[in-house]
Amino acid sequence: MRAWRCPCCAGEAQGLLHRRGLLGAALGLAAASVLPPAAMAQLITGGAPRRLAIQRMVTNESFDGIYWQDGRYDREALNRLNWVLRDPTRDEATPMDPRLFDVLFTMAERLDATEGYQVISGYRAPETNAAKARQSRRVSRASLHMSGMAADVRLPGRDSYALARLAAEMQVGGVGLYRRDGFVHLDCGPARRW
Repeated sequence: MRAWRCPCCAGEAQGLLHRRGLLGAALGLAAASVLPPAAMAQLITGGAPRRLAIQRMVTNESFDGIYWQDGRYDREALNRLNWVLRDPTRDEATPMDPRLFDVLFTMAERLDATEGYQVISGYRAPETNAAKARQSRRVSRASLHMSGMAADVRLPGRDSYALARLAAEMQVGGVGLYRRDGFVHLDCGPARRW
């Protein structure tokens, strides 16, 4: 098979590389067109460091720092976040999906929040989730908490309804409003709401 030859390139190898570059760019644009608006904004703004402040209500542990900079996630910061968001009933941590932190970061940015999140629930071991599901119909047996993809949060001084409405408008993932309990479920799964 003969490689496509770009008229502006001197050789076939350069033409092939040029074609691959164009194909890669086209695929990148196609992928970007299906991203939710918040994720697209993250791609456009790119290199700015991402900071997150959270306090785990059950353990009173906290994290306040940069978890993404110079175009990559900071492994040490992610490990600290994993520990703060662990299942406290079993003292068990799991690698949280970093996209969850991006959801929280994006929400805080849009709200110009100066306070950190209060986390009611982060990772749940399957046994913990099953026990909670037996106690309440509001707990999903297939919860994304078990995959490290969800957190139940509140922002001090912010109405939970307004927080849920903004998250739903941004379509960054799943949004559950628990108004009576004063918190919002946020996850990095498919965009949906309840």
